[in-house]
Amino acid sequence: MSEYDVVIIGGGAAGLSAALVLARARRRVLVVDGGAPRNAPAAHLHGYLSRDGLPPGELLAAGRNEVRSYGATICDGVVRELVRCSRSGFAVLLSDGRRVSARRLLVATGLRDELPDIPGLRERWGRDVLHCPYCHGYEVRDQQLGVLGGGPEAVRYVQLVRQWAQDVVFFAPAGTLTNAERSQLVARAIGIVEGGVQQVLIRDDRLCGVELDDGRIIRRDALFVPPRFVPNNDLLAGLGCAVDENGWVATGAHGQASVPGVWVAGNVANPRAQLITAAGEGSAAAMAINADLVEEDVRDAVRDFNQGFVA
Repeated sequence: MSEYDVVIIGGGAAGLSAALVLARARRRVLVVDGGAPRNAPAAHLHGYLSRDGLPPGELLAAGRNEVRSYGATICDGVVRELVRCSRSGFAVLLSDGRRVSARRLLVATGLRDELPDIPGLRERWGRDVLHCPYCHGYEVRDQQLGVLGGGPEAVRYVQLVRQWAQDVVFFAPAGTLTNAERSQLVARAIGIVEGGVQQVLIRDDRLCGVELDDGRIIRRDALFVPPRFVPNNDLLAGLGCAVDENGWVATGAHGQASVPGVWVAGNVANPRAQLITAAGEGSAAAMAINADLVEEDVRDAVRDFNQGFVA
């Protein structure tokens, strides 16, 4: 069984950033990545200093090359199970049957977006059906925008989207808006369309409008949809890591989970982390992991020294 100081599960911005720090600290590092990044549908990434506008795949490819150049190993695969083997050691079982050991774990498996069951949304996701105005708002600025409501934060969300365009329409289920919310929308000239959404309309491979249950068609160029964020936390839950009522893992300083020897970084614990935030969290977690390993190295060295002296 191969042995590593740290096994990192997830090779996105958080995982690769952590791997870079740890490999440069001369740790034996393995990154296991399933090859299905959340931002794969997006043509470009934004808000990442010095990399704004870069295709997401190019960022990951460059990151992998950097990590490998310092001696870390990257494995394309899926981790099926994590098992605690000792006070600070873990067994990592991969889907192809391989088994490796790790002194520490960093889980950076991200989250998945659950969208309303409306025809057309999933197919246009990351193109002209969007979720983050900070990531995509500038690219659709001054266009005819729509925001799909329904959640408790939807009105606040559409007010945020209004920052990027004057022509914004809020699609709200009938009877859900309060008088105060309606006044706030009207005050900023946000259109209100109430009723159920039947489907997203596409023409020439571009979103062109939204059709309602009653047959009305509202022309739009892009649609913002706040999805339900669901953390990919199965491995963490299987280890017994504490999570809140929504499944988000409880963390201490620098992403340390409740199970000793386990850290998390990125969207698996922080749904609002953009790429640059996730990379920073990965870097911070890596330094904390290395410091923890150093403490263990010191304890082991003192124990071995004392045992040799006694002998």
